[in-house]
Amino acid sequence: MTIIKKLTNLNKKYPRPVVALGMFDGVHLGHASVIRHAIDVANDISGTAIVFTFSNHPLTVIAPDTAPLMIGSKNLRRDIFSDMGVDVLIEIPFTKDFSRKSPEEFLELLRDKITPAYVVTGPNYTFGRFGRGNGRMLLREGERFGFKAEVCQSFTVDRKTVSSSHIRELIAAGDLTSANQLLGRPFIYAGQVVNGDKRGRKLGFPTANIEIADHRAMLPNGAYIVRVKVRGKLFNGIANIGVNPTFKVARRRLEVFIDDFSGDIYGVEIFVSFISKLRDEKIFSSIDELIAQLNVDLEVMRNATAN
Repeated sequence: MTIIKKLTNLNKKYPRPVVALGMFDGVHLGHASVIRHAIDVANDISGTAIVFTFSNHPLTVIAPDTAPLMIGSKNLRRDIFSDMGVDVLIEIPFTKDFSRKSPEEFLELLRDKITPAYVVTGPNYTFGRFGRGNGRMLLREGERFGFKAEVCQSFTVDRKTVSSSHIRELIAAGDLTSANQLLGRPFIYAGQVVNGDKRGRKLGFPTANIEIADHRAMLPNGAYIVRVKVRGKLFNGIANIGVNPTFKVARRRLEVFIDDFSGDIYGVEIFVSFISKLRDEKIFSSIDELIAQLNVDLEVMRNATAN
């Protein structure tokens, strides 16, 4: 998959572009249905499947105080797009200047820079200044700007529309089962491994420590069964979210014990997939009690992932 971070004239590089428009935070089942439809159309016309999105959420520029917590990271989103079969990802920064574009100017940009054969969106996609452009405008004006527009229907599960905002609520509430169902995959937190206190190593449970960014959605504190992707390889593990109250750690963080793994991964980005919750965070009265609980957690995790 080709990644383009600055929009230039692409209309001669990629044949018959089919462009999926959206922020696609988390790439949940609804997002995936839009992107897969764009890929299918591109395959049907021997064209190029393109996702056009932004590297930052538009609300971080338009109204920073209301910007939502992001469900996934940029690298996670890129990996998902690539695995789906997207040919080209246009991922440009959303800026003040871009926010001032009228809906017509945005459509002119698509026409002049990409020349799409088709434009595909979800039902709630808006564009242009104040979000005045929408699916109805695409369907109405597409021919004038040289493309056919298709607006996909809402994607529902149990008669409820799948949305990023609802998934954020489920993650915050700790309803991991429902969140994973609407994502169509486990909730994944990707982050770079940083230096920790190295207490886990002394306890026989060395952990990879990841800072929890303020702008990212995260589950409540507790211990979880996880799958961990390290340099392209998958491992089972146990993750703890919290402040490690036994040792009075001040800042909330993610600590991951990766089973059957050894190696230096400081500075490496790892992808932690949350499978199920083991228990709530708790304070232990002694180091021995903590070690005993970690051994219980390890046995539960291994039994759960044995099949």
